[in-house]
Parts: sequence; structure tokens; C-alpha cells
Amino acid sequence: MSDALDVRREMGCTRAEFIGWLPGATRQAPLQIDGDQVTVTTHGGCVQIFLEEKPPRRLGLFALPVLGVTFSFRGLDKLTGDDFLAHFDLYTRRGGG
Repeated sequence: MSDALDVRREMGCTRAEFIGWLPGATRQAPLQIDGDQVTVTTHGGCVQIFLEEKPPRRLGLFALPVLGVTFSFRGLDKLTGDDFLAHFDLYTRRGGG
């Protein structure tokens, strides 16, 4: 993941749910939360996570929350960044199986 790589996604969760998942999703790595920016210190580098609440997706009367999430990897090699994302995705996956 070299010196800086951004990965963008949309997640079906609220900001509060996302923040609640962070300790487990980051393997208890040190976190700093400043508004809509989270900095995770890991393996000699960091992952900056930027959050953006978006309008919910609607299907009739049913509404799903949408959170824009950007992961910015700093000072991590590709293997470490890939491992971080793989664990994060597995931890935050809901209802799959």
C-alpha cells in the first residue's frame, strides 16, 4: 500500500455503529477520534479513516443508513494494509455467512 493509498466505500451503518465497531475491527489498536476523522496507529504507520454521513437508501418505507468511509493508509506496506482491511471487513460484515 506504499506511502499513501485511499480506499473508498459506502457502508450500511450509522456513524455511532461504526465507532462502536472500531476497537474490535482494528484489533484494539490505539485510536484517536476527532469529529469525522479517526486515526488508527498500527504497525509503525497509521490508517486515517474519514466518515461522511450520506442520505439513507430507501425502498418504499424502509430506509437503510449510508456512511461514506475513506481509508487512507500512511507508512504501511501493501501486505499490512491488505491485512488491516481483510480483518476490518470480516469484523464489520453483518448477516453474511
